[in-house]
Amino acid sequence: MNILKTAAVIAVSLIALAGCQKSVDTAAVSSEIKQGVRDWSAAYNAGDADTIAAQYSEDAVVMAPGAPAAVGREAIREFIASDSAGAKAAGVTLVMSDGDEVGVMGDLAWHSGAYTVNDASGAAVDSGNYLEVQQNIDGKWMIIRDIWNSDRPPAAAPAADAASEPAA
Repeated sequence: MNILKTAAVIAVSLIALAGCQKSVDTAAVSSEIKQGVRDWSAAYNAGDADTIAAQYSEDAVVMAPGAPAAVGREAIREFIASDSAGAKAAGVTLVMSDGDEVGVMGDLAWHSGAYTVNDASGAAVDSGNYLEVQQNIDGKWMIIRDIWNSDRPPAAAPAADAASEPAA
């Protein structure tokens, strides 16, 4: 009989604890995160790496195509500063597409969507997708992982120079 009472008390306690989880306003978090990526792209186009770096946690990781992972806020800031300067010199701008999605579970969230890179005439020269993982750190949603990829195939490898190849 005592075992049944103990089991019942444990079951009721677990149910009560499950109900004590912090409630998250997912609509507000979704809106905040979606605005964050639009702020990110505006800062990128302006060459403002400091504003972008502030959106990342201290130990965040950015995994950009064709580059080694940038680990930590300072490495991310340096990568973004160089990458956005290159984009500006090439005359291209980053545009985030509508239709991005956010999922929230407790203190973690994911955010995915699409982007386009446009030249000065507005023509798309690249497009792709991104995925961010964010964490609520001290009441602020911070990017902890960020990855994006192009929809375009990689550039073809240069043809080998027949004269420089060893004879068989």
